[in-house]
Amino acid sequence: MILVRLLLQTVVLALGQIWSNRFRALLTTLGIVIGTAAVIATVGATNGLKAYMLSELQSFGARKVFIDGDVPRKMRGRMSRAQVELKMEEIQQLIGQVTTMETFTPLFFGSYDLQAGQTVLRSVQTLGIWPEWHEIEARYTTMGRPFNRIDEEQHLNVCLVNDKTTELLGLPLDPTGEFILIGGRRFLIVGVVETRILGAVFGGQEAQAEVFIPLSVAMAMNPQRRFVNFLLGNLKSEDLAEEAKQEVSVIMRRIRKLGPDEEPTWQVGVVQQVIDQVNRVGSAITAGAGGIVAISLLVGGVGIMNIMLVSVSERTREIGLRKAVGARPSVILMQFLVEAVVLCLVGAAMGLAIGYGLVYGLSTIPGSPLEKASVPVWATTLAVGFSAFTGIVFGMFPATKAARLNPIEALRHE
Repeated sequence: MILVRLLLQTVVLALGQIWSNRFRALLTTLGIVIGTAAVIATVGATNGLKAYMLSELQSFGARKVFIDGDVPRKMRGRMSRAQVELKMEEIQQLIGQVTTMETFTPLFFGSYDLQAGQTVLRSVQTLGIWPEWHEIEARYTTMGRPFNRIDEEQHLNVCLVNDKTTELLGLPLDPTGEFILIGGRRFLIVGVVETRILGAVFGGQEAQAEVFIPLSVAMAMNPQRRFVNFLLGNLKSEDLAEEAKQEVSVIMRRIRKLGPDEEPTWQVGVVQQVIDQVNRVGSAITAGAGGIVAISLLVGGVGIMNIMLVSVSERTREIGLRKAVGARPSVILMQFLVEAVVLCLVGAAMGLAIGYGLVYGLSTIPGSPLEKASVPVWATTLAVGFSAFTGIVFGMFPATKAARLNPIEALRHE
């Protein structure tokens, strides 16, 4: 109890000393203030950006895998893109052999004029898909029905549209059962697909007109093209990202009869690996913030030690008087050590206020990807802990010097 009371009295005395020399104390703690504010603002902004990126990627589909043809670097200029694109025969073999993925759909892009009555839309993106596309993309019909295997196998002229297409063509709110012309061919609208606007990470923009038709019909409308744009699939588990890439590589080498030393003529993109990369980059930035605060606190610590040595020199007679009336060296040491720690913590408090203010300001910017910016508890704890540790380390020498002063010589000091 006595120790707690002594500690409280020492803290109050330290605050009094800081207040009596407040301008000098402010300049002394500037390094602590800057370091703490820097780490709080950096970690908060990094957290916000990482949360935004992960949210966008998760909404896009963490288990999603893209497989596409790719011209090797050494063959560019000597090999055309069409030579490496995925053929349907290759896709069927790949789907039959891969074990780490499930639910596939090739994608076949086209661009056609749409017409409903007298209204014409020029060059609207039309996507040929399998029925499994709905599950992979998690985009379902809000009206009507999705595609099924009969549509694909019987090459039916049916289509799905989104709300934007319905609006631009002047169709009823529920356009199912209506007919439209796609590239001059008559199609029955069987459903309306929910509209999804991608975030800025994927070049998001305002909703565009979209039309979806069975893959077999899309390929029949463009018979000179014998390949698809790419194959889209889902991992069975998010943990299988790297294994899936290796498995696809082995199977595609076998299908395309490539040796182990030949460059691949395909590429595999896994969204989960991008998510992992975002997490690694976030951790690296956080580590960098730790380096910033360490350097700033080192500079601030030198200032603390300097000012505490000055304080010991200025208060030599006070120290001698306290020793003369019975103060033990340990009490003198604790007094100056606590004063150094309090000085650092005052700087940390100011830095926290500035850092939190910056993070809040960033989070309130309209449309900013940092709207989820927040400061984790560990960052605050780390900043305060580092500041206190700096006070102890750099305050120990001045405190020890004060504790070892000879009381008689101290009282004679002018």
